Amino acid sequence: MSKVIDFRTDPSQYRHWRVEYDGPVANLFMDVDENAGLFEGYQLKLNSYDLGVDIELADIVQRMRFEHPEVKVVVMRSGKDKVFCAGANIRMLGGAEHAHKVNFCKFTNETRNTFEAAEDDSGQKYIAAVRGACAGGGYELALACNHIMLTDDSSSAVSLPEVPLLAVLPGTGGLTRVTDKRKVRRDLADVFCSIEEGVKGKRAKDWKLVDEVIPNSKFDDTVQQRAREFAEASGKADVEKGIALTEIKREITDSAVTYSLVEIAMDRDARRATITLSGPDAPAPADMDAFTAEGAEAYFLKLARELDDAILHLRLNEKELGLLVFRTQGDPEKFLAHESLLMANKDHWLANEVLQYWKRLLKRIDVTSRSMAAMVEHGSCFAGTLAELLFAVDRSYMMEDEFEGDNRPTATVTLSDANFGPYPMGNGLTRLETRFLGEEDRVGELSSLKGKALEADDASEAGLITFTYDDVDWEDEIRIFFEERASFSPDAMTGLEANLRFAGPETMETRIFGRLTAWQNWIFNRPNAVGENGALQRYGTGLRGDYNMQRV
Repeated sequence: MSKVIDFRTDPSQYRHWRVEYDGPVANLFMDVDENAGLFEGYQLKLNSYDLGVDIELADIVQRMRFEHPEVKVVVMRSGKDKVFCAGANIRMLGGAEHAHKVNFCKFTNETRNTFEAAEDDSGQKYIAAVRGACAGGGYELALACNHIMLTDDSSSAVSLPEVPLLAVLPGTGGLTRVTDKRKVRRDLADVFCSIEEGVKGKRAKDWKLVDEVIPNSKFDDTVQQRAREFAEASGKADVEKGIALTEIKREITDSAVTYSLVEIAMDRDARRATITLSGPDAPAPADMDAFTAEGAEAYFLKLARELDDAILHLRLNEKELGLLVFRTQGDPEKFLAHESLLMANKDHWLANEVLQYWKRLLKRIDVTSRSMAAMVEHGSCFAGTLAELLFAVDRSYMMEDEFEGDNRPTATVTLSDANFGPYPMGNGLTRLETRFLGEEDRVGELSSLKGKALEADDASEAGLITFTYDDVDWEDEIRIFFEERASFSPDAMTGLEANLRFAGPETMETRIFGRLTAWQNWIFNRPNAVGENGALQRYGTGLRGDYNMQRV
């Protein structure tokens, strides 16, 4: 799987999904082209999916929020007879390299989280209209919706059959959503996850696996009726027209990926990627009308889209670049002016969507399995939203005092309202609250520093920076850090970082990304699943996996 995976797409390129818009209701059909897999060697039968199917879904969910803000209810349904979705494609999983499988699972769940949160964040409620087999990752699609409707017939059922069929646990979030979201009783969940055939009809509702069970003859009418009811009850403001998410332009060479506001410089020998974010050149728009007129070219949205694409590109295409280094260059005050326009207009639909997008993007950075560091150099603009990167990375380094021959403005860090609530992590806390866990007064004191450009000594004293170095020590200390990090085992680093980044409360989100990612990482390496005689390799042959029965 050496081809470059491109996360950029648009409706003209979709092969697996189609959307029919009907005022406040959108009908989203999963109709997978079985011959359009992302890679050779498998067919996407029975509405099964691979990363390519999910890339399209992620694009649809994003466009639903920006291009179709008039939509209040999204009905997710199948475009095929007798099957809703059979889940992740088994042949793809059996043939994919391990790192691809784990990153595929991570992206899949980030996409699920995005439409799961759409009701709270954007007033768009997702309904799963399940007819036919709804298995594994197919049921996970339904689980991430806000409401599940199941037709009552002889063949429609929901199931998580990974344990009996594949020797793996139900994928990226199935187990967690069954217990934490659906509140299914633990013993019933144990039964449910141990049977291939799943659960159908009244029992599915009684066990809280679905919200409604409807006779087949009334199913389609009831689904549309329910969608209209939800739309009428929605508190989402009416928005006449959205903005177009135009193509993200980039150029890829062997050593760099270049966008208009983001640049990735890759040092393959050092296994390091340096991501430089540019501050705005132009003043902030005068008001939200001017911001909306700029559309996808508006600085704050454009930067988010480019950085999002950059992170996904590095995750899936540059898996040996183990250290991501964040840099910024620009005017902090000018950046904060752009930010404050959105913060002051949170009730405006587009300002809200851009801020919610930054929330999702920062969460994506949090759960990226790479070592991460930030370099606060002279001329940088780590202010407000961009300062969140300092609290997301594993370590931060800051220049102090003047550097010979460097006439850029002195390095500063500036906090803003954006650091105190709008961008919670998966644990429900802000990054500052997570950083100073158990020190609530400390976070309150930091609030008094909002708007102040803190130079190295003050930023260090406030606990916002890991280390500060002057002109004499900077180069050597940074070099030592880079070399040390590159020498560590990537497996040890993944375990270290995933644990340290999520201090504080356990939530459904931290369980999904912390526990399940770690478990899947291990289970997908085990011979019982992926060995020559493992369940993934023998799936469909009629032979059961040859298991090593030793408990570990």
